Amino acid sequence: MLGLVPHLLHHVTLIAGTALVTGAGGNALFFAVGLLLSVPMLRRLHRRFGSWVAPTIAVAVFAAVFSLSAFVVGPAISGESTTPSAPATPSPGHTSDGTQHHSP
Repeated sequence: MLGLVPHLLHHVTLIAGTALVTGAGGNALFFAVGLLLSVPMLRRLHRRFGSWVAPTIAVAVFAAVFSLSAFVVGPAISGESTTPSAPATPSPGHTSDGTQHHSP
C-alpha cells in the first residue's frame, strides 16, 4: 500500500500531488504514513515480548532507515545536491558574455 501512495497522489492534481510529495512536507507525510501502517506490527511485537522495548527499537530502526533513504539515497539518485555548485568557468577563447574571439 505504501508504494502506491506516491502514484495515487499524482492523480489528485498535478500541482497538489507534487506539493504533497516533494521536499520536507513529502518526507514528513510518508514518514507518518509508514509509521501509521506499522502500528499493527508494533502491537504484535508488544504482545509477543510483553514490553515496549521491542516496538521502540523497531520504530528507531524504521526512522533510521527512512532518514537514510530520504536524505542520502533519494538525493543521490535524483541528482539533487545540498551544496551549491561552483559557477562554470569559461573555456579559453570565450568571453564571459558568450561570444568567441574571432580574428578579422
